[in-house]
Amino acid sequence: MSTLAQSTEAAAGYRAGRTLPLRVELIRQLKRRRTLVMGGILAALPFVLAAAFAIGGDPAGRGNRVTLMDAATASGANFAAVNLFVSAGFLLVIPVALFCGDTVASEASWSSLRYLLAAPVPRARLLWSKLVVGLGLSLAAMVLLPVVALAVGTAVYGWGPLRIPTGGALDAGTAVQRLVVVVAYVFVSQLVTAGLAFWLSTRTDAPLGAVGGAVGLTIVGNVLDAVTALGHWRDFLPAHWQFAWADALQPRPEWSGMIQGAAVSVAYALVLFALAFRSFARKDVVS
Repeated sequence: MSTLAQSTEAAAGYRAGRTLPLRVELIRQLKRRRTLVMGGILAALPFVLAAAFAIGGDPAGRGNRVTLMDAATASGANFAAVNLFVSAGFLLVIPVALFCGDTVASEASWSSLRYLLAAPVPRARLLWSKLVVGLGLSLAAMVLLPVVALAVGTAVYGWGPLRIPTGGALDAGTAVQRLVVVVAYVFVSQLVTAGLAFWLSTRTDAPLGAVGGAVGLTIVGNVLDAVTALGHWRDFLPAHWQFAWADALQPRPEWSGMIQGAAVSVAYALVLFALAFRSFARKDVVS
């Protein structure tokens, strides 16, 4: 056993599990400018959409085809659902990629990563703390948007049932419960982006490279899903199931699409998270 290992084990009061507490890491990340800017953008989106409807007038159906967007001003619940609809495909990808992709790479770019490890913070503990906080901030971002949208929509359009484009409606209480399910599913579906961003963050010293790489590959997945010639191969693409949550906003919700989408996303995410821990454990940290 090496001298360093012996001194570490003999150090009075040292506990690897107490290094880099989640509370400390969370406070550090909350104080960062990118966290505040991202939160401000998400909180501002409902106000922007409400202003757009006020200027342009209520949305109208196109012929006999009525979409969720056409019922956006029917109630606060409808307005919240529309905010999720317009942001789930791309906007909500950005905070996930940012919070999970910037977290380790930024420490390397500041040349502070090696000092954290010299504290000494075990590598697995450091990654675990940063991953939990990154996922927590990602979930908070996804909760922030519909909560603000529901408040703005209720203030502007009133508290009422969620009108379903295919016919019928959900009472306000049921609609809120279904929106909670939708947010949970959107978060699970974005675990692929989180895993990809986190893995890239352990492989590079450039935060923008990790964030941009995760966003770029997510866009590639969306493009591939649009290629109908791929047929059933698209079922293995996380992007193919990103709007499966719409099945939850039905009088009788259909869960099969959401279950398949969640299974695909979690499977990819577990592999990517495992790769991140494996590569970082063997990485020669010099920055």
